[in-house]
Amino acid sequence: MSENECLIAASVEEVFAILTDGWSYAAWVVGASRIRDVDPPWPEPGGRIHHSVGAWPILIDDTTSSLEYEPLKRLRLRIRVWPVGHGEVEFRATPTADGCSLVMTETAVSGPVSLLPSAIADPLLHLRNNEALQRLKLLAEKHT
Repeated sequence: MSENECLIAASVEEVFAILTDGWSYAAWVVGASRIRDVDPPWPEPGGRIHHSVGAWPILIDDTTSSLEYEPLKRLRLRIRVWPVGHGEVEFRATPTADGCSLVMTETAVSGPVSLLPSAIADPLLHLRNNEALQRLKLLAEKHT
């Protein structure tokens, strides 16, 4: 399991506006290259983002599904990246005096990546998720 925290100089509302906008997913999620569709009831449980991973001409079409959503508090997702496997990602936001704290937790739950020792998988997830949070931070702070 990897856990990252990012302090963002934007309100929880502004951060969740990005987190829950399925069409913005490729702008901040590392590896996502384009969004093909966003299914209602996104971000409510059962909603899905249809995205592609990679770069042309090698693109893999995949999906991310919403598992739980507490507006302005928490979003839990099931990510699928074929052939690597599935993971669960949770975002938890807490207001701070200067904006908000956003914690991102990711756990590999199936597929080859889940078989890696945590000493190998966790640092890789941590690096990728740190970059994703920095991208999200830039988007949120740009809109304040």
